[in-house]
Order: sequence, then structure tokens, then C-alpha cells
Amino acid sequence: MPSLKRSFIFLFATLMLGQAVSAQADLPDFTQLVEEASPAVVNISTRQKVPDRVASGGQAMPDLEGLPPMFREFFERNIPQVPRSPGGRQREAQSLGSGFIISADGYVLTNNHVVADADEIIVRLSDRSELEAKLIGADPRSDVALLKVEGENLPTVKLGKSEDLKVGEWVLAIGSPFGFDHSVTAGIVSAKGRTLPNESYVPFIQTDVAINPGNSGGPLFNLAGEVVGINSQIFTRSGGFMGLSFAIPMSVAMDVADQLKSDGKVSRGWLGVVIQEVNKDLAESFGLDKPAGALVAQVLDDGPAAKGGLQVGDVILALDGKSIIMSGDLPHLVGSMKPGSKAVLDVVRDGSRKKLTLTIGALPEDGDAIASTPAGGGEAASNRLGVKVAELTDEQKKSLDLKGGVVISEVLDGPAALIGLRPGDVVTHLNNQAIGSAKTFTEVAQSLPKNRSVSMRVLRQGRASFITFKLAE
Repeated sequence: MPSLKRSFIFLFATLMLGQAVSAQADLPDFTQLVEEASPAVVNISTRQKVPDRVASGGQAMPDLEGLPPMFREFFERNIPQVPRSPGGRQREAQSLGSGFIISADGYVLTNNHVVADADEIIVRLSDRSELEAKLIGADPRSDVALLKVEGENLPTVKLGKSEDLKVGEWVLAIGSPFGFDHSVTAGIVSAKGRTLPNESYVPFIQTDVAINPGNSGGPLFNLAGEVVGINSQIFTRSGGFMGLSFAIPMSVAMDVADQLKSDGKVSRGWLGVVIQEVNKDLAESFGLDKPAGALVAQVLDDGPAAKGGLQVGDVILALDGKSIIMSGDLPHLVGSMKPGSKAVLDVVRDGSRKKLTLTIGALPEDGDAIASTPAGGGEAASNRLGVKVAELTDEQKKSLDLKGGVVISEVLDGPAALIGLRPGDVVTHLNNQAIGSAKTFTEVAQSLPKNRSVSMRVLRQGRASFITFKLAE
């Protein structure tokens, strides 16, 4: 019996050891990838002339003259000191970032924010040699910068296809967090196609790879040792890594780099519309089966969309056969198209699906300026929504580029107050019907259905959006 017991224990231990070895074998080994890729990853430092009495952190330097020795020693020890330039009237500020070499003759990719406003850019190679870099071009919208150093037969990275990445796939970053050169961190792809605030034209790769200050501009590798992204930014409330990091897809970065190299600037496609997300209530009000697509809240005058027949209230479901699931998908697709190219849009209008063919325009350098909303005037009319509205004057219609609509002059107790309407808001559509006058607004409001989502298009300070509400009475 004891022998049988020992045999059982031995068998159990063998099985557990086998499972542990198997689990270990399933984990990726990054050693060869790091050895092969590290030589092409560089550290980037910049020098920028700043006023003499400004410290490296942008704080004014205190006047230490006349202070007691113990206090002067404290300030000198704890305030970051930067070297004075000749004459003592300027100082040099330095910043640290990362980058990687994409060609043997010395082209380097990094983030725009790493080298922005720099007077001098220094690239330090893995052998600690330093080369001065020339800025070929930078694109703030994508946060990509292309540098050039003089050299031959420099080590280069292998470039991969970011579109082939899959959520859950292992990825690895090499960079210089806090100045620690060639630090390696690893994780997985958390999501793809992320849209971040003020970053409409980059479908970011989200990962849980540890990224910190100094990693910016460094490469994100797949397990094949190919660069699939440029580490760009993190989401944080503490100033440090919190598990959310974002990389610019390599397909976007190389398109930008090629344009900077050939033209010195980047051209992007443009529709000339203001869009918003389609939520459950909006989907119901527009007769959609499920929340999807990009709702057109505003069509800019004389823009590509206006010339192509796109209308306010259209829901764009696809562009050239590529589905628009989230509204942020549309700027990514349009921005990647060449101005002058043709695009086919699948839209839902008045509950029916149709196709529109239009010509993509060029994104304006200064963005799309939209007029602000003036105060309303004219005769007021009351209605069951709990607002008083007034006709728009001809001057107001011209300034807002409107053919109709009413302005809210007073918000009373009722549904309008609950959904956040304010005096000065301009209503152009209610329940998918264009509003041409205060009388029309009142008539449409009186016939609104109960206990069903109803949409309303509102302009506030010149920006248009659709909101939804339900009348429970």
C-alpha cells in the first residue's frame, strides 16, 4: 500500500511538472527579437533656447542673490540647473525621447512632440555614438516626425503591417523611459482603431505595454520582430503608466513619412461634415436596426459632402464597402484617402438605404471654422416641449449658412429643460423633419409620438449635434 501511495504521488508530481513546463513553453521568448532589433532603436535628445531665468521645467528661476547661505544651498541643490549659453542671456533645455532607424542611409522616425520647437536634435545610437539630426518634416495631426542623420550601413528595423495585428497578440516596446536607454517592456494588443480626443485622423493601437516619458517615438514590435507602431502616448491620472498606452499604426506612420520625404507636408482626405456617434436612442429615431454608423450633424457649405449630395440627418454606414461601426471610423478612412479620389458612401436617409458617390477634398490647413450662433429675435411661439422659439432673421440665417430653423428664446419647465436645451440654441430638425419656421416647429412638436425616441438637431455656438428624448405623457 505505501508503495502504491508513493507511485501515485510521483505520478501526480510528474503531471504537475509537465503542465508547468508546457505553460512555460507557451510564453513568448523575446531574447532573440531584442538582440536583433535593439541596434536600430535610438535615443533622441533636443536642445532649445529658452530665456535665461527659466528652468528646464518652465518655472521662473528665483533670484538667489542675498539669500542666507543655507537657503541658497537648498535652492541650488533642489532646482534643476541647466547650462548657460554664452553671454548668460539664454539657457538650453533638453528633452528625451526615442526613435528608430528605417533606412540604412539614416532616416529616423519619432514623434512630433519629441522634437517640436527644437533648435538642435541629437540621435544617440546603441553604441553610444551621437549624430546630429536634420528635421525632414513633422506632422502634428498624426504626431509623426521624420529625421535624417548622416551615415552608411546603419542598422535598421523590419517594418510590419499594422493592419494584420490582432487583439490579444503579444507586442514589445523598446525605448528610453526616463532616460534609461534600450529598456524593454512587453504586453498585448488591447484594442485597435481607437479614437482619442483631438486625434481624429489616427486609428490608435491600444496596448498594455508599460510606456513612460522617454518611450515616446520608440517602436512597437510584433513577435516576428517587425515594427507595427510608434509608441505615442498614455492615458494616466498619476503621470505614470496605468495600463493604457497608445501607438500610431505603422501604416499611418509610413504614409506620413513618405509624404514628408517627397512633399515636405501631409495631405489628407476631407468630407466637410460634422458627425456624431449613433447611440441606441438615435438609432431608434432614424429607423436603424442597431446603433452603428456616423450621423451627419452638419454639412459645410461648398465642401465635398455638400457637392456630393450628403444631407444633414444622413447616417453613413460604409465608405467604399468598409463598414462604419463607430463614428470615429469615418475620419480614419477619409483621412487616408487622396484628395481628388472618388468615394462611395452607403447612407440611410429617411429610413431608406442609398449610395452616394462623391469626390474627396483636401483637409484645410486651419481646420473647419464654423460661425457662432447669434441671439434670436422675432415673434415667439410656445409648444408642448416647454420652450419659446423665434424666427431666425435673414442675417442670422446667412451667418449660420441656414435656410430655415428657429432659435430658442426661453426654456420653461418641461422636456426641453430636462434634455439641456438653452436660450440661443438653434433647432433645424425635429423628428427627422426640417424646421423652416416657428409655426412648423409648433406643429411638429404637437404631433410627436409618445414613449418613442425622437431626435432633434441643435446648433449651439455654431456646432451642430443631434439629441434624443422621449415624451412620456
